[in-house]
Amino acid sequence: MAGFWGSRKKEREELAAQDADLARRAQSSLVATDERIRSTTDELAFAEAELGTGPTADLREALESVRTHMSEAFHLHQLNHDEIPDTPEELRTRNARIVQLCEWAEELLDDRTEALAEPIARARRAPEIIAGVRRDADRLRGRLPQARETVTRLGARYSDEALRQIEANPAEAEQLLGFAEHSSGIAERRREAGQREQANLALEACTEAVRRAETLIDAVETFEVEALRAESTLAAVVEDSRGDLIAARTAPQTAGVAQAMGELQAALAALPAAGVNTDPFAQLTRLRAANIALDDAVAKARERAARPIPDIAHVRHSIDDADRQLAVARDVIAGHRGWIGADARTRIAEAERIRVDLDRYLGTSASAAIDIDEDHREQAMTMSRRVAHLASEALQLAQRDIDSSRPQNGPDQWGGGWGGGRGNSGGSGLMGGILGGLVIGSLLDGFID
Repeated sequence: MAGFWGSRKKEREELAAQDADLARRAQSSLVATDERIRSTTDELAFAEAELGTGPTADLREALESVRTHMSEAFHLHQLNHDEIPDTPEELRTRNARIVQLCEWAEELLDDRTEALAEPIARARRAPEIIAGVRRDADRLRGRLPQARETVTRLGARYSDEALRQIEANPAEAEQLLGFAEHSSGIAERRREAGQREQANLALEACTEAVRRAETLIDAVETFEVEALRAESTLAAVVEDSRGDLIAARTAPQTAGVAQAMGELQAALAALPAAGVNTDPFAQLTRLRAANIALDDAVAKARERAARPIPDIAHVRHSIDDADRQLAVARDVIAGHRGWIGADARTRIAEAERIRVDLDRYLGTSASAAIDIDEDHREQAMTMSRRVAHLASEALQLAQRDIDSSRPQNGPDQWGGGWGGGRGNSGGSGLMGGILGGLVIGSLLDGFID
């Protein structure tokens, strides 16, 4: 008994220590959050001075929301220290709520102030950024004559279609540079006038314009390098394609191989003669596609040769056999619906589904299809055999269910024999077996070839 009271006392002491720690956390969190609200208010004023009211709207709304919810925390803290006695449970609940509100407020303010950190830093560096934009614009203007010269030189070698993606780049880059210089002036003037939000928008615009102008100028030089690489690759693909055409003559000559060879030969014949302006990118794309198509056709033909195509007669026989077995199983199950279990019904349902898929795969009724394309015969054979197998399993399971549901000692178990008396039960049972055998035999007639 002493041990029991000792343990209860220890639990009370531990709970009191936890409550005291929670009260200290609530007190310190409340003080820290109150100070954070004051500092964030100052940060908001500074951010509005640097960025304007638009970009700082999220922080302003967050600060208002924090002030609203923290009024609850201050009210709870006041209740903890008024003259009305409180139970430990009430104090614990209030302090936990105070800590929760303070943590939420800190996280929200952290998120909003971090989002503004980069824009504020950029706004502080506005004079430096404007100077950098003007230096970059001068540097890029110095590259424009070379870019124009490159476009002119490439025009003597490549077609208009090939040059269409870069021929206007120097002119567009020059326009962007002019826009960047104009925007940098606006950013400078708006900043001096205290219109910080407009100044920052102009600063972003001039920075982006310089970046796009440099990308356009770089694209001219990149095009020349990539065009030379495409020409080199094109020569290798031409040589490889000619070798593939020679090798394709030894492959099984199917309609697909013949068509792919014709398309590759046409792509080779369409290559312009030397000295004619070309589009190496388009030519390389067309020749690669034709080369890949021939490789695929040859691989398919060789695979087909290694695995002979089923004869159309065998495929038709497999489909007919599947339909017969499915019809037999369907009739037996439909005639004894109350006796058939789930296994047989599942098999017949799966067989029916695959049979429908077979029609969908062939694009017509499989039973009425006169000819089946060579590419579809093997799959059609596989699907029809699966239908026949499932139908056979369904019939066997159905017969098992029927046999297990019949009376074990003759028809008199149902309340009397067919002749009306027990004396005839033997003969009637024999006749029932014979009739049952004839019925099942007639159903199975033609089932197995």
